[in-house]
Amino acid sequence: ALMKHTLRLYSVLSAFLQWKSDMSRIFEILSIALALYIFTFYIDGDIGIVIIAFMVIAPLVSLFFAWYGRKRVKVSFSCDGYVKKKSKLAVTVNVEKTGFFPLGIIEITMGASEVFGGFEKVCKLSIISGNKKSFTVEVDAVTGGNGEISVLDVKSCGFLGYTGLKILTPLPPAKSVGVIPEIPEIKTTSKLFRSIADSVVTSDEEENSESAQLFSASTVPGYDHREYEMGDPLKRVNWKLSAKKGTMMVRLDEAVSSVQPIIALDLYRKADCKVSEAVLREETLLCSVFGLLSMLIKHGIASTFIYRSENGEMVSESVENPEYPMQLLLKVLAVKVQTDKRISVDTSSACSCVIASTDCSASLNSVISVFEDKENINLIGASSQEINGTACRMWYLDGDNNFKMV
Repeated sequence: ALMKHTLRLYSVLSAFLQWKSDMSRIFEILSIALALYIFTFYIDGDIGIVIIAFMVIAPLVSLFFAWYGRKRVKVSFSCDGYVKKKSKLAVTVNVEKTGFFPLGIIEITMGASEVFGGFEKVCKLSIISGNKKSFTVEVDAVTGGNGEISVLDVKSCGFLGYTGLKILTPLPPAKSVGVIPEIPEIKTTSKLFRSIADSVVTSDEEENSESAQLFSASTVPGYDHREYEMGDPLKRVNWKLSAKKGTMMVRLDEAVSSVQPIIALDLYRKADCKVSEAVLREETLLCSVFGLLSMLIKHGIASTFIYRSENGEMVSESVENPEYPMQLLLKVLAVKVQTDKRISVDTSSACSCVIASTDCSASLNSVISVFEDKENINLIGASSQEINGTACRMWYLDGDNNFKMV
């Protein structure tokens, strides 16, 4: 009942403000008409007639300019695909006209999504001579994540600028822009890091034990091999077989992939959420995840990173190079967040799995349920205030770049 009364009050208030705006315009027109009447009939009739004629003819001519220019305007814009947080993105807007007849005022409304502050900016220009004009709009990058720059509306306003008519030519498509956040350097004293490292070491020892048993039963280990290539991790080199063949041989067994911890990024956003708050949570999660990825690879722990691609499919990539986390970050920032969609994992076992999610409620159990051993699953939330609806341990990154348990 309170909500209904609030909505009703809001509707009445909006109607009142619109009525006030309309009455203000009517009052302005009546004031001008009264001034013209007094000037014409009581001061100078000849000049008054000229002024009245101008006041009638000029708006009609301006309206003709606005109407005629609707099909003769083409707007486009360009900008970089990435920008660092706390810097400015330069957006160059190009306006072209066709034909010799000059255009009046063109009103362009630019828009930006919440990572840029969620603003709308109105720009006006006129094209009298020449067929093209350009101007630059600077946009502040305030939050890390994927954002959009777009042209919301373009109007032809004639030479007086009183009446705005929407152009009939299509508007340019919105452009996706990634705002690069500052990735923190995670401290190695974090219990989450030690937990992952211990799981990897334990699994690696078990794998080596199995390999030794298979090797003792035959002349070569029971795995597929190929020759070493530049970039292959040294932990995959089978040194005994390499010594026998005289060249470095790399294992292609499934056990190696199971030794790699899984880092899964779940940027889950509800359709009815407040976007300005959602992008802040997503930025925090991105910093936590890529800080963890960078720390793992710096300490020689390769990992498997899972995220959603631009076409909505799940992508799994192995992170084995210290420079690769930044490349992965750019890939993630190029993808627009899809509402009401969780990630999915296509494996049932891993030495350790970390699921970073903006929503750790009970619905996350659908992702966790695919794993046989849930003891090795950890969650990363956006803050210490996250609600954990699962039975897994949940962590968050504090102000000192330490992962702490919620």
